[in-house]
Amino acid sequence: MALIPPFFLDCVVAIGAPTVDGTNWIGTGFLVGRPLPEEGTSEKIYNTFLVTNKHVLQNQQSIILRFNSIQGTETRDYPINLFKDRSQTWVGHPSENIDVAVQFINPNVLSQDSTRFSYFKLDETCMNTTEMLRSGVSEGDQLYVLGFPMGIVTHTSNYVIARGGVLSRIRDVLSNHQTNYIIDASVFPGNSGGPVVIRPEAISINGTQNIDRAALIGVVKSYIPYKDVAISQQTGKPKVIFEENSGLALVETVDSIEETVELAFNIQFNESP
Repeated sequence: MALIPPFFLDCVVAIGAPTVDGTNWIGTGFLVGRPLPEEGTSEKIYNTFLVTNKHVLQNQQSIILRFNSIQGTETRDYPINLFKDRSQTWVGHPSENIDVAVQFINPNVLSQDSTRFSYFKLDETCMNTTEMLRSGVSEGDQLYVLGFPMGIVTHTSNYVIARGGVLSRIRDVLSNHQTNYIIDASVFPGNSGGPVVIRPEAISINGTQNIDRAALIGVVKSYIPYKDVAISQQTGKPKVIFEENSGLALVETVDSIEETVELAFNIQFNESP
């Protein structure tokens, strides 16, 4: 029984920074589709964007995106220039506190190369805060974090690593008091920019709803560190600060992804906001 739709895994890509010796895998990204209805028809087409964190792309002139081939016999690496005519091509969320970045992706290039890929449809396979409220999402609900922790990327495949977790605190987001929420999941360097997917559940307690579908609910921002300070016995002042992974992590919402995608769409296609 699959709890993660197989095509969700094809939405996720490893992000690398080119080096003299090859590629340094620095983070995770995933593709989302912004719906654009065809005039005169009910059929929708989607503009495709890469989503990741600002801190993954900052200070990089270019990145590498790794996909699988449709045949599954090799990986496909695509270089992406992050500057054109000295202007930055990617778009960050306008708030300094929201760590979401978006880059337009041309899916035709991937299709022509027989590259395996998919995308989360913002209008169908994602949950923003309004949809989470409607679906009864709350603390304790189970989820998956998809990504490439610690740069675990192989040359023969671009297979994502899935790790389980639960929603630890989300009511402050659902009540519009915060822009990000907390999960209990093992997140390490390399997970930054990866998707967080809520797990469907067949059972719920009386008076509550069950989550009836898997959906994108956010993007990993960072783990929350635990700091322990060693005090000097001679001076009584801090001498060494030990920082460890607390096992808790911050996640940016789909709302922030939608806002950044809309900004990127307006810039890319010269539309008025």
